[in-house]
Order: sequence, then structure tokens, then C-alpha cells
Amino acid sequence: MDYEIIIQNIDELYIPITEEGIIWKTERKGVPGQLDFKILDDGEIKIEEGNAVSFKVNGEKVFYGFVFTLKRDKDKLISVTCYDQLRYLKNKDTYVYNNKTAGEIIKMIAEDFEMNCGDIEDTGYKIPSRVEDNTTLFDMIQNALDLTLENKKEMYVLYDDFGKLTLKNISSLALDILVDAETGENFDYSSSIDSDTYNKVKLTFDNEDTGKRDVYISQDRENMNKWGVLQYFDTLSEGENGKAKADALLSLYNQKTKTLSINNVFGDIRVRGGSMLIVKLDLGDVVVDNFMIVDKCKHEFNKDEHFMDLTLRGGDFIA
Repeated sequence: MDYEIIIQNIDELYIPITEEGIIWKTERKGVPGQLDFKILDDGEIKIEEGNAVSFKVNGEKVFYGFVFTLKRDKDKLISVTCYDQLRYLKNKDTYVYNNKTAGEIIKMIAEDFEMNCGDIEDTGYKIPSRVEDNTTLFDMIQNALDLTLENKKEMYVLYDDFGKLTLKNISSLALDILVDAETGENFDYSSSIDSDTYNKVKLTFDNEDTGKRDVYISQDRENMNKWGVLQYFDTLSEGENGKAKADALLSLYNQKTKTLSINNVFGDIRVRGGSMLIVKLDLGDVVVDNFMIVDKCKHEFNKDEHFMDLTLRGGDFIA
């Protein structure tokens, strides 16, 4: 297995001697991709914060980002932490916008903050109006994606594809990779109704035309009897369809939150936060035989080994 890390410091390129244990981490939302590695300070290499770093495996592009943290020890080893372009979405700002899709919002932010865009899919849902005040760019984009999910029942994933912001429908991130009882060393499964589970949705809108507050409710009486009332409450913006949104939210959240963690799975560089994998496992209260979403993914590369630690959600996923 051939690994290649290239560091660019202004006009000079370095291919350093790396220690074993290169780690690449991604998550489905709200976190930049991260690459950690150690190199030998041979006196020739010049590396500093802000340098561009690329990582390839067997010639395949895996990571492109920038050095953010350097740590040196007495053995002349330099520990390097890099983040991809998503790191700059931690910046805060204020935006007011009308009738924009999540993709258009991403392109707007990317232009303002000098970020590179790749394939940005059209979500097909225009957000009527929104004010984002003193909010991280990550949260602005995720709010737009959440509104798209709530109104269209379509989930989209934002990630950095080797230096380009990319937005894809999660259905296009499904992989032909099977996770079963033989796949990893161990797995840990949990199901819960303690968070992100609602069996009653209540939405309100202050109607200026009538002077009254419109109320929209969607609920599952059977699950309310089983779990008690778990209510989701929110207000509507001008132009939103209250009944359709309430029904869509109930469909999304009226179920247990299921999380599956698997360690030391044989590695595949196609897998990242937001991917979907085929899972066939007897988990005790349910037998899973469908796709699950990768919430978190940690790849570890050594000389002749590549393993992954995965945190999965599904098959009825919770955003």
C-alpha cells in the first residue's frame, strides 16, 4: 500500500518521511475533515502553519487541506494536524437572504470567504427568508440543509472533495460495502428515545392578515401512549406550508435514535462521514439488513494496514 503526503510551503514542495499511524477523520456534518501525521525533522524540511498538504493512497486523492497545528518533541518528530477547507466555516458572520436554496447559500458564502466550490447539487427547495445573526458559517449552512430536509424529506451532505466544497444528496453517497458480524473486531449498539425523538409536532405562525396564530399539529397517538408525549415545537416563516412541514417532521423524528459503532473495520478510502453502507447485523431488539449512514469515520493507515472506526446511524435515520 503506497501512501504519499506532499507539503507545499510557498513555492517549495516536500515529500516528508512519515511515521506510521496516519489518521484521517471525517464526520457527516458540522466538523472539518482532519489529517494527523508525524514527520521526522531532518533539517531540510520547512513546514509552518497555513501550508497546503495533500494525501494520496495508491495514487487516489484522499485529503487536501492546510496545516493548523505543529508540535515538536525531543526526538525531532513533528506532529502535524491539518484540516480541510471546511475549517473556515467556523468563522462567524451575519447574513439576511430570501428565496435561496442551500446550494446557493453555500456558493454565496464560498465567494465571500474565498473558498473553492466543486459539484454543488441543486436541492430544489428555496428557503423563503431567513436571518442568520452572529452565527458560524457551519450553522448557517446546516440550518439551510435542515430546512431542506424538513420540507423536502431529502438529506444532503456537505464535504470537501480534495479541496473543493461539494454538496451531494445522501442517496448518491451509497457504497457497495457490507458491514456484518465478521467485518470488525467489535460493535456497540444503542437505541434511545432520549434525544431527537418526537411523536408530536406543533408548529405555529403569527398570521398578520387574520391577526391570529395559526397552529399545525401532527402526532402519533400510538407512540404517545407508548413513550409519553415527546413534543417538537417551532415557529414557521412566511411562505412555509405548516401542515406539510409538520407531517414531514413527524415522519423524520417519530422513531428511536439508533447508533452503531464498529471498530477496526477493513479500510476503504471511499468511506467518509455521510457515506451509506449496507449493514447486516442482529442487534438484539432488531435485525438490521439495510443501509446505514456513516456519522463519523476514522481511518488509520500503517505500513501494510488500513482500518476504520465507524459510527453509524440508521436505517430509519435521525438528522
